[in-house]
Amino acid sequence: MEKYIITVFEKDGSNVLDETFEAKDDREAKEIGNNMLKEKGFSDHTARVVSSAGKLIIFQR
Repeated sequence: MEKYIITVFEKDGSNVLDETFEAKDDREAKEIGNNMLKEKGFSDHTARVVSSAGKLIIFQR
């Protein structure tokens, strides 16, 4: 399992969410990340998910 980090930002640039989660691959990480954004009510916020290697998985504006 690889570690991924999801970060959500307010319009002023401040962080409102910064969590780590695990997924077996990038595809699963994208699915988990999108679900987390929906469940936590951040669908309309700027957000990103990156792998522990620095690969950008999700970028949402």
